Amino acid sequence: MAMKYRRFGKTEIQMPVISVGGMRFQTSWNREDPIKSESLDNLEKLVDHAMQCGLNHFESANGYGTSEAELGPILANYDRDSLIIQTKGESKEDNKEFLETFKTSLKCLCVDRLDLFAIHGINNDDILELAMRKGGALETLQKLKADGVIGAIGFSTHAPPETIIRTIRTGAFDYVNLWHSYVYQFNAEAIAEATERDMGVFIISPNDKGGMLFDPPEKLCRMTAPLSPMTFNDLFILLNPQIHTISCGASKASDFDEHVAAVERMDELSSEVGRIATKLDAALENVVDAEWIRSYQNGLPDWSDTPEGLNIPVILWLWNLAKAFDLQKYAQMRYNLMGNAEHWFPGCKPAVFPGIDRTMLRKSLDASPYADRIMDILEEAHTLMVADEVKRLSKDD
Repeated sequence: MAMKYRRFGKTEIQMPVISVGGMRFQTSWNREDPIKSESLDNLEKLVDHAMQCGLNHFESANGYGTSEAELGPILANYDRDSLIIQTKGESKEDNKEFLETFKTSLKCLCVDRLDLFAIHGINNDDILELAMRKGGALETLQKLKADGVIGAIGFSTHAPPETIIRTIRTGAFDYVNLWHSYVYQFNAEAIAEATERDMGVFIISPNDKGGMLFDPPEKLCRMTAPLSPMTFNDLFILLNPQIHTISCGASKASDFDEHVAAVERMDELSSEVGRIATKLDAALENVVDAEWIRSYQNGLPDWSDTPEGLNIPVILWLWNLAKAFDLQKYAQMRYNLMGNAEHWFPGCKPAVFPGIDRTMLRKSLDASPYADRIMDILEEAHTLMVADEVKRLSKDD
């Protein structure tokens, strides 16, 4: 199997274009729980297969339960210089707590240095300010980098593009972990901004957050044929040279195989990927109309300026996907995270749509050219997507 590698920006790391995400193979989301032997046996096979495929970048977080503690002893069986080890940690009000958590991550991962460390979840301006304040997480990491304990400093984010760009423009970071996929292209400007600063660009979980493509609807499968939706999405992302790697959050060794096979055929399939993307674009425009797709985000209020904190831009995006591609299961999952995921997925859905203050809701849409249409869509979207409450998986990254 021939893996491809890309220079990870100014870190100078030769990064495999598929990275091993550490969020889905652990025994428990509670890092204090005992680790099960069957989980370790599974992870040993997973790591061995990853290394055989050339996937030598392993990424975890101290918020991923027992992930670090399971991964560390297994990676210790390999030549340290053959591995790229990355983890993440959230900023804390008490920076001593941040530093202690960092030390715990080193201990769990059985290393005395990390190639990459990201401040986890810079999802709004307040969290950015907390990370960058004097004596805060960034200053601590800069000292650790100067001491050789960290090779490069990054940040992970689910923030709106303007916050991501603002964070990139601080010049404080070597790389960024962010969302991007065919169905979520809102961060294209942020990716270009990172490229201008020679930052590494790591795409978070593109086939989960990109539409739950491990379980795609039949309609989408027909539309991406002869490729699977997951293969199409992998290559759609990686054919952009500004992007260096995408995360594969594997739970078993065979989860890597389709991604690795896609990379091996990347060059020969590039024109097919372009054809499919054009077909999907046309389908989106045909179902919900071209002018709407180009401009529906114009004049929309921030979720903090709407009744009940309704996250209208996200709801409309999910409605588009459900209508055009039958991604209703994905839309339902994301819709029902709102109100349950703190700053990781901000804003809310209406608890009971008929009970919302329609006068205030309509007033919040005064700047939109589609205000009346949006009122109808919000009600339809609620009927289409409301379900039982959904809780996020820990630090959903």
